[in-house]
Amino acid sequence: MTDQVAEEAGAGWFAAESATFGDRLAAAREAADMTQGTLAKRLGVKLTTVRGWEDDVSEPRANKLSMLSGLLNVSLPWLLTGEGDGVQPPGEGADLPQDIAAILGEIRELRADFYARADRLGILEKRLRAKLKDEL
Repeated sequence: MTDQVAEEAGAGWFAAESATFGDRLAAAREAADMTQGTLAKRLGVKLTTVRGWEDDVSEPRANKLSMLSGLLNVSLPWLLTGEGDGVQPPGEGADLPQDIAAILGEIRELRADFYARADRLGILEKRLRAKLKDEL
């Protein structure tokens, strides 16, 4: 199978027509070697919330989508539609050496921390603006 044919065969695996947001979220979480509980803890949500997302019972808010994208090392468009940078379809990914996987895991953790701090900064900025408005 040529690279182009293999790419085209896998391209539809996580597409909107063949997979749901929950399917893509679960695949990305598993590719990141995380449990639902670990993901929930890192996002600051309840385990039932992550389960609801993966079961397509509910959907995350925009700030959590951004955090999911960073934490799971996939693009936001991929999470939403299956297009863009995401995980490889089953059977197509090569196992990475442990030292490289550890570095990638640390990068994911730092990215998630960055997004969480950026969200916190936004909240503090909003509170400050409200206080300043009240003072004036």
